Amino acid sequence: MTQPALAGTPGPDVTAPVPRAAAARAAERLPAVAWWLFAALPAGLALLAAVRAPRMHVLLDYWHVFAKITDDNGRLLLGQVFTYHLDQPFVVPSLLFYADAAWFGGDNRVLTVLSVLLLAVAVVALRTMLPKHPARDALTAALAWLLFSSHATELWLQGTNGISWVPAVTSCAIAVACAHRGRLAGAAAAAVVGCLCFGAALPIWFVLAFVAWLRGESRLRIALPAAAGVVVLGAWWLTKPAGTQSGATAAFDPDGRLSVVTAAVGGLWSADVAVVAVIAGGCTLALLGLLLRRTVTARPAADAGWAGLALYAFALAAMLALGRTTANVPGGNVGLISRYVLVAALATSALTVLATLHRPQWPHRYVVAAVVTLALVTHAIGGAKADEVRRSYAPLGLAAVALRVDAPAALEALHIQRAAAPAARALGAYPFSSAFTLGCHGPELGSHVDLSTAQPVRGALDAPPAAPGAIVTGWVAVDGTPPDCILVTDPAGTVTGGGTAGLPLPAGSAAASGATAWQATAGPMAGPPTVLAAHGGRLFRIG
Repeated sequence: MTQPALAGTPGPDVTAPVPRAAAARAAERLPAVAWWLFAALPAGLALLAAVRAPRMHVLLDYWHVFAKITDDNGRLLLGQVFTYHLDQPFVVPSLLFYADAAWFGGDNRVLTVLSVLLLAVAVVALRTMLPKHPARDALTAALAWLLFSSHATELWLQGTNGISWVPAVTSCAIAVACAHRGRLAGAAAAAVVGCLCFGAALPIWFVLAFVAWLRGESRLRIALPAAAGVVVLGAWWLTKPAGTQSGATAAFDPDGRLSVVTAAVGGLWSADVAVVAVIAGGCTLALLGLLLRRTVTARPAADAGWAGLALYAFALAAMLALGRTTANVPGGNVGLISRYVLVAALATSALTVLATLHRPQWPHRYVVAAVVTLALVTHAIGGAKADEVRRSYAPLGLAAVALRVDAPAALEALHIQRAAAPAARALGAYPFSSAFTLGCHGPELGSHVDLSTAQPVRGALDAPPAAPGAIVTGWVAVDGTPPDCILVTDPAGTVTGGGTAGLPLPAGSAAASGATAWQATAGPMAGPPTVLAAHGGRLFRIG
């Protein structure tokens, strides 16, 4: 039992504030190491996907550029490097494509990993613009989750897309970060590199002028990047190829172009429903407008770079609307394409940071909750887009076999430049390297198999080959699992081609239960082809 205080003895002062315990302080702010681990998680997932990506470059842009910048002996044609691709500068990506083929065996994974590393550089560059703030580590995590969003999966599944976009965007992020610190020379150097990467960097000069104006710098330091922007855009306009190079509509279509702008800005909030992305993009732009009103009038130094980043994101969205608007894409809105989600990532990053800086009275726990929710929800939404990207790339895996056996009809159907094959063969680039395999765990091109050992199986050919080297398709059901690979042989049993299985069945298919679709191609042969499914060391005759 507690004894009462003696007369004249002071009792406890119940009005004195109780010191906050260390545990309570830790609960109010997550340790920095926890935030860094949280920030590293999406980058780690992207890096894992990049390492596990296919070895083969399957996109037409890679082979078109590679064929243009090389001769048949694999020598680099430097003059061609400085020509336009899709009516835009493409110097740095062209050199990286060639370096990959000449030094790394044409391995797609080299470029996918490089794309992830360059995006990490962009995150670090943007972090340098964050002021000393209790939420700095939390905001760094937000930047990482937004830029490494699952929406952007195609950037680290096919290096062609990553190297087309990421070097330009990273260069612009570095340029904005330098301008935020008043380092005009560094900003200009990064902007020059960006403009040699892709057209996505062309507006950066006006962004640098805007940041310099917000910082209250001299008229000369504002005018120089603005003048450079006029010169760069003028030179591009006068030298770019005439006509539309991307298949985009040339119609006036202000409504369609506005929907592309808003969908690109709101792309983090929808995987395939354009109207959701449009609404989210409109809200993002409205909130940025409210925040930037104070930035423009008060010009706080801490806001300059983030306002510039918001302007750059809007400029990218406008460029997409002007040069890429078309309804011939999944979802009907080009702003939903996986690689263009970087626009939404940059705009949402700027919005998140500006909102935090403009509302210092917000409790830290509110910022933490907002960052975690933003990160996890947008990443979860992007899962559907990531799955769709993987499904769309799966049929393109046939490109390696088509190039290796020189199947002209298949290459034309896959939009692979046949003219690139001699240079790739001369350089020993995949699929003309020892790393090439049909994936059958045994038979390879030129091998002989005993056709009499092939067992019957539930399966079918959709149609006989329409032309030499054409793509043959069908379905097969082997033990309820996809076969290891598809083989194509001549009547004597010599393997002349192959293909892939485990593809989704087309809608309305009459395939048996447990079946998967397959496709294959082969080189020239005497006589009708035989198609086999190889699985677990056994051969099954299809059709």
